[in-house]
Amino acid sequence: MINVKLALSALLAEIASWSSLWLLHNHSDAALFSYLAVHALASVLLALCLSPFLVSEADARRQRLPLVALMALLSYAVPIAGFFGSVIATVALHRRSGVAAHKQFSSLPLPEFDPHQQASSSRRQVGLQSFLANQAVPVPLRMRSLAALSHVSGRIASPMLRMALSDSSDDLRLLAYSMLDAKERQLSQSIHQELQALEHARAAEGGEAGPRSLQAAWALSDLYWELIYQGSAQGDVRDHAIKQSLHYCDQVLAQRPDTVLLLLRKGRLLHLLADSDGAQSCYQRALGLGLPAARVIPYQAELLFEQRQFAKVKELMRRLENQQVLPRLRPCVQYWSAP
Repeated sequence: MINVKLALSALLAEIASWSSLWLLHNHSDAALFSYLAVHALASVLLALCLSPFLVSEADARRQRLPLVALMALLSYAVPIAGFFGSVIATVALHRRSGVAAHKQFSSLPLPEFDPHQQASSSRRQVGLQSFLANQAVPVPLRMRSLAALSHVSGRIASPMLRMALSDSSDDLRLLAYSMLDAKERQLSQSIHQELQALEHARAAEGGEAGPRSLQAAWALSDLYWELIYQGSAQGDVRDHAIKQSLHYCDQVLAQRPDTVLLLLRKGRLLHLLADSDGAQSCYQRALGLGLPAARVIPYQAELLFEQRQFAKVKELMRRLENQQVLPRLRPCVQYWSAP
């Protein structure tokens, strides 16, 4: 708020400075000294009056003193024009900074509540990670909670099991390790069985890619992808699983190039291998063959987001605005579809 007393004092002092020249007959040294003294006082009072409008941010208040001094010097050095020019410049600067601050800190609506999280099982999974990480909870209770992860999908269970590997309790670490090992061993055993089935199918079909060979190759691509999806494969093992899943995926696509589900998977595998052009090509082909846009566009948008092509991301996500998408994807669609 403007200080009315300082504003009136500055105005009266400026009027008095010019009045002193007339009262003291203009040409005397006393008139000049009186004018300069009272004009300097008016300039300082004006600068102090306008100082609240110069800088409003807390981090920039250290700049206020130099700005006040500059404002007072301008008003003192340029009579009349400097006085009114300082007022006009301060008002213009204050209005401009207010508009910029309003644009910078615009508010966004909260996403809609996901009704699927009302289920009791979902609530338990959401809170289970913090429960397991709480060292104040007795170890037997945490072990029972950890054992319950055997009935949860590997995509959700594997990160929590890996977190438990660094727990302070030896029993909890051993249980988590054994559960992770059991999941990985089960997948490895399935992969071994499918590899044998692929060899037998190739032998029975004379080395050609027949229906049984393609079925086994598809199953192998699924199993290697499951290693990646569940997070069971880490580091070099994960890279090997990506390449193997892609290898068997290509074998099936070589005979059935219009298999949209495998085209989508190939795109995701190439995305993981940082082959952006190849992944985008697979996504486009899957869309062209009739795969629903809600299943493909999120991956395309993720790829473009990593390339910082935000305008194209917004354009893609707007295509999902009137389509049926997963509830957890809806807030993302609404965010990118906002004007």
